[in-house]
Amino acid sequence: MRAPARLARLANLSLLILFPVAWSAPLLRAGLLPVFGLDEISVVSGLATLVRTDPLLAALVAVFAIVAPLAKVAGRAAVDAGLAPQRWLGPLHALGRLAMADIFLVALYIVVAKGVGVGRIETGWGLYLLTGCVLASLALSHVPPPRG
Repeated sequence: MRAPARLARLANLSLLILFPVAWSAPLLRAGLLPVFGLDEISVVSGLATLVRTDPLLAALVAVFAIVAPLAKVAGRAAVDAGLAPQRWLGPLHALGRLAMADIFLVALYIVVAKGVGVGRIETGWGLYLLTGCVLASLALSHVPPPRG
């Protein structure tokens, strides 16, 4: 296997570790007023809250934020290892696009909340990690799989 393909394969496999870290990392810190402390919100804590208040939305977010990216990375790893046919690459690339939807939604929530001006929101390092994971996954989908 040539070096770029091996590097892409390792980078893709590293996403199997980095995505779960990003899901539990703080995406943002939010508080009602500047006087009060800020609560950290992650994908996992957000899903836990959504399950109690809106189970249908929680399921939708879980598909976009967890299932789609994990299925894409695992599917690409299967193609790279020769365990799945290369025709899977098209649908896997589409899954990567679905995974980017959660980043857009978080950004939209931040813009709306800051525009209202009632509370205070700060982005957390997990938002950058999650965005980086999704973008890396999208970039890796453009690397041709190893042959033979």
